[in-house]
Amino acid sequence: MLLLTLYRGLTDLSAPVVRLLLLHRRARGKEDPARLGERLGHAGRPRPDGPLVWLHGASVGEALSLLPLIDRMTAERPGLSVLCTTGTVTSAALMAERLPPGAVHQFVPVDRVSGVRRFLDHWRPDLLLLAESEFWPNLLVETARRGVPMVLLNGRVSDGSFTAWRRHAAAPLRHLLGLFRLSLAQSETDAARLAALGAAPVRCVGNLKFAAPPAPADADELARLRAVLAGRPCWLALSTHPGEEALAARVHRAVAERVPGLLTLVMPRHAPRGDAVRAALEAEGVTVAQRSAGVLPGPGTDVYLADTMGEVGLFARLAPVVVMGKSLLGEGGGQNPLEPARLGAAVLFGPRMENFREIAARMIGADAARCVSDAAALADAVADLLLDAADRSALGARGAAFAAGEADVLTRVLEALAPWLDPLAPVRATPPEALSHAGGQAGGHAGP
Repeated sequence: MLLLTLYRGLTDLSAPVVRLLLLHRRARGKEDPARLGERLGHAGRPRPDGPLVWLHGASVGEALSLLPLIDRMTAERPGLSVLCTTGTVTSAALMAERLPPGAVHQFVPVDRVSGVRRFLDHWRPDLLLLAESEFWPNLLVETARRGVPMVLLNGRVSDGSFTAWRRHAAAPLRHLLGLFRLSLAQSETDAARLAALGAAPVRCVGNLKFAAPPAPADADELARLRAVLAGRPCWLALSTHPGEEALAARVHRAVAERVPGLLTLVMPRHAPRGDAVRAALEAEGVTVAQRSAGVLPGPGTDVYLADTMGEVGLFARLAPVVVMGKSLLGEGGGQNPLEPARLGAAVLFGPRMENFREIAARMIGADAARCVSDAAALADAVADLLLDAADRSALGARGAAFAAGEADVLTRVLEALAPWLDPLAPVRATPPEALSHAGGQAGGHAGP
């Protein structure tokens, strides 16, 4: 507990540093200037009346995994309000578009006691559902001190975190994990690691990432871009990170030697990097059309740079072959391969898929995705799939079936949460007319 006490004391003294850090992040486009106060615990919206469930996810991936849960909770439990917090500008934009009525978004406060207390004083949550591994000490301790039940959702412990936490922060983490009433792990490996670190009780009911619906796309814009592409063969480098865009350009040149008319689509993970990404691509000698500048690809365009937010569904529908970013270079970790798989794309990724190890391994085992070792292997795989329509379609179909294979995980998660949700807002009873459509069974029941 000494480390935890020291951490809390140091964060109390950090106000000037925190403000400078937030201003620096704002200047780099990593904070919303109009909502900077939320990062200090000042509410940007009034608290809804009635019971309030607070869900927190770090960024886009965690927020996407929470959306189906939020949709079901608000639909099934009238009178229940939802507060969703995240920490990035990109995730805030996503939540603004996709949160259902009865749910509001706020930026999570920086982990200082004063800001966390200010946040809790205003929102007064009745339950906290925290996604994956956002173990901010002040946030957890202050929430628990107010008697707010906390449940860990889709808990995940990476290889590096498991080693580091056991070696350097075993006692503080054991205390923090002990504050959760229940920890739901996204895999059996994560469940074992959470238990070893001090979480109890721990259960594995499946990975919430399987519950996400297909990413949406504007039908008119999809039709317009398909007409612009005019049948050109294309592939998508999705959620790329620094260094991967230059690699995509080199892969483009190699594949174009075998696939005439090739267009490469590049969607960086962080859209504000667009200008830097364009410079990196052009430095490799390819011609680029930049979407954020309103430019469409022409016959002489090599790469269409999709530096926009909220359009994964659009570009993953345009490209029959999708390569996951953050999986070939640098620190790795990977991005969620289920997103393009749901849309029937043939999915490829590199060997650095640590953050999605179980999903990646299972997809490879089911031949629902393929792993490539390096840039040369990636170029060969992309070219082979673009030239072999039957293989491409079969791989995409197996990927779509895999992504849909655990759709009932959401029901299992909601069943595990029922002891805390039921006292706040019971599930709405099924209307009698719905029962008649289910075969005319007598009597009613509570449930979706």
